[in-house]
Amino acid sequence: MEHKMDIPALQSFMVEAFPQVAGEIEVSELAEDGLTVRLAVQDKHLRPGGTVSGPTMFMLADVAVYLAILSRIGPVALAVTTNCSIDFMRKPAAGADLTCVAHLHKVGRVLAVGDAMIYSAGQAAPVARASLTYSIPPK
Repeated sequence: MEHKMDIPALQSFMVEAFPQVAGEIEVSELAEDGLTVRLAVQDKHLRPGGTVSGPTMFMLADVAVYLAILSRIGPVALAVTTNCSIDFMRKPAAGADLTCVAHLHKVGRVLAVGDAMIYSAGQAAPVARASLTYSIPPK
């Protein structure tokens, strides 16, 4: 399936529709079946114990799959998460950026399903993985 939004279009969409995270998450690569985003970890993303918080990693996975879906269907702001399961597997480094690789498994008329692997810079093994389902609103 061809892309309806490229990286500049996705970044512009984020600024317009999702300014809360637009300055934090950067799309670094667009692939046929998904994309890669990067989060520059800041103090506000940390939890006690000197690690990145679970909600921050959830947000990164959620936004990555959302943008992967939009790259395929176009700027549908009201596509919403209907399910997410996330496994936190390793402690990410507090001073390292996070990278999230999102893959789409199905993009249908009503539902889209994808997964996300989150990596901490400097660590080869993933720190978290998530499976997400989105509802796509009718046209």
